[in-house]
Amino acid sequence: MDHTEIMRIAMQQSAYDCCCMAEDFLKNENSVHESAVSEKARKYLKLPHICSLVSYGTNIVASGQKELLPEIESFINGVPGIEHCFETPELYVLNNILAGYGAGVCFMADYFLPDMDQVYCSDLYCPYELRVMNTDDFHELYIPEWSNALCRDRRHLDVLGIGAYENGRLIGLAGCSADCDTMWQIGVDVLPEYRQRGIASALTNRLARETFERGKVPFYCAAWSNVKSVKNAIRSGFKPGWVEVTAKPNTVIHEMLERK
Repeated sequence: MDHTEIMRIAMQQSAYDCCCMAEDFLKNENSVHESAVSEKARKYLKLPHICSLVSYGTNIVASGQKELLPEIESFINGVPGIEHCFETPELYVLNNILAGYGAGVCFMADYFLPDMDQVYCSDLYCPYELRVMNTDDFHELYIPEWSNALCRDRRHLDVLGIGAYENGRLIGLAGCSADCDTMWQIGVDVLPEYRQRGIASALTNRLARETFERGKVPFYCAAWSNVKSVKNAIRSGFKPGWVEVTAKPNTVIHEMLERK
């Protein structure tokens, strides 16, 4: 699998998520599409979207509620430079549009795809024992320490992991979630007292390799402000693939704020 094939797979998945064609992400012009439920979309997405903006760097593909699309189209086409649609102050304009529909900007994320040369050429030393883990090994691990590597609410999607052990104790864990048919998402956790020793990047890199061996494309997501996570993605052999901004109903946003 080479870079071209990885990008083709990723764009096809984004097309399922956005109710468009993969080729839409390669066009010079932006496009808007009515969002709908799709069995091929990433499992954790709550479709249909109110509004979602996706860019692989060439243009913006927007999907959302039908009645919102004219305003969204006007917004993305009215901002000079596609990157500015994903940052303030332009996002305030988008938020004002969404407010009229009882919604607001909720998620802003970078998605990373593997650089094959880096994934397989990186020499990431880990002084601890690494073990390949499968579904049966996760039953006792749905606890806060491993909440980035595994997801309690979607445990049926957790299919593969790499654990770092010291004297039989699990000190770091990278897990893969089968979020779609062709792509598995990687998350990683390391116990606080073992951080900054290169464990996270060694785990992430090894899990990426194991994922490829199973015929899937690994991908990695980080909030733009999570500098540590972004650095880990890059050290592990990943590079920026695409970006997303996603809106949610205000009720959902308020519930998230209350949980914090």
